[in-house]
Amino acid sequence: MKPPSNRQIDALIRELSAAQLAGDAFNQYAPGDANNVIRRSNLRLYLRAMAARRPRTLLVMEAPGYRGCRLTGVPVTSRKVLLEGLPALNMFGRDAGFRDVADAGFERVYGEQSATIVWSALAGLGALPLIWNTFPFHPHQAGKADSNRKPRAAEIALGAEFLVRLLAIWDFEQLIAVGNVAHETLQHLRLDCDKLRHPAHGGKRDFVAGLRSLMSVGA
Repeated sequence: MKPPSNRQIDALIRELSAAQLAGDAFNQYAPGDANNVIRRSNLRLYLRAMAARRPRTLLVMEAPGYRGCRLTGVPVTSRKVLLEGLPALNMFGRDAGFRDVADAGFERVYGEQSATIVWSALAGLGALPLIWNTFPFHPHQAGKADSNRKPRAAEIALGAEFLVRLLAIWDFEQLIAVGNVAHETLQHLRLDCDKLRHPAHGGKRDFVAGLRSLMSVGA
């Protein structure tokens, strides 16, 4: 199977931007916001770069956090990773066209723990899977944009629709679920997958060890 075309990637991003969410979830790709234009561009650059790399593995996480994808538009990627880049993987960086946003109230947010752990582990392994979120939008506490919460069942179901669309245009040999939400979603879709502990809340050591055992170089 060929990697997705630019047209297929653009269609997926348009579908993401059109998603209607509850008031305590943020669509970081929705129209009408200049920062979202940048986030759509960042996601497009990421997906096109990954299409050129032809990854064999899909790493499925839970949902964007307010310190990471909520700001950058790229799954499990903080401003620090996006803007400074990852030389070991030849990925991201301002020179590659990735841009920062100017969301009011988030000016001092730069790094994210999960993003740092995941990308540091991948850089150390020299492995580059495609990363996606079970629920691709930012779930937060009501009235508090700078917070995170677990996605609800209806949100996970919506996210599963986008996951199916992604899998329809991309061919992977291996699916890895990170955490219970991702694992339960892939099981519900009857997709074979391996499972890793989520790196947050003291799970770093188990996540890194599990990733090392599952990932092959260049994945």
